[in-house]
Amino acid sequence: MFTGLVAEMWEVDSLRPSGTGMTLALKAGPAAEGAEVGDSIAVSGVCLTVTSIDRGKLSFDVSAETLNSTGLGGLRPGGKVNIEPSLRADGKLGGHFVTGHVDAVGRIRGIEKDGETWRIEVSAPEEVLRYLVDKGSVAMDGVSLTVVKVFRDYFSLVIIPHTAMITTIGKKKAGDEVNLEADIIGKYVYSFLDRGKGASQGGGGNLSDALRNGGFMA
Repeated sequence: MFTGLVAEMWEVDSLRPSGTGMTLALKAGPAAEGAEVGDSIAVSGVCLTVTSIDRGKLSFDVSAETLNSTGLGGLRPGGKVNIEPSLRADGKLGGHFVTGHVDAVGRIRGIEKDGETWRIEVSAPEEVLRYLVDKGSVAMDGVSLTVVKVFRDYFSLVIIPHTAMITTIGKKKAGDEVNLEADIIGKYVYSFLDRGKGASQGGGGNLSDALRNGGFMA
């Protein structure tokens, strides 16, 4: 379990084919202190297991399924990734509950500077959009962010300078892919309300519709 609060950005050292997947090696920063083989670390929003530690580098085995369902396959040596160690039982939950299980890959459709902040629009598939609500939470490349507005096939975010500086989001441009994970609590709420509507109503819609139908929103 993670919170979406990125600890550091690490540099990609190498990517080596391994069976149908690959082995990803990262140049570790101070956040790796105390890390052990078998630990879970979120790498740009993807929960990976440390498989080896050698001279300041941490390696992870990435399966073919993970490569197909996330943006990790697009990494290149020298690139940066967002890093968050797993949440300790005595740790602070400063963002929102993030599992590290990416729902889908989205694409940045536009970035616009607005004063000291940036407004970002992200195209996303229905399997993500159905769980989003205005002012709700979403993880993008492992960063806990607040959704500003949900549209038919995309949603918008506002990024503050601090977030742009300490995460890879500040390096993104229109057309770039991003890993998306909807809020796990929203998924459970949607599932509960959707089942309550009954099969005769056909389901569908998004979380906002489900909340309205359930009488929780005007």
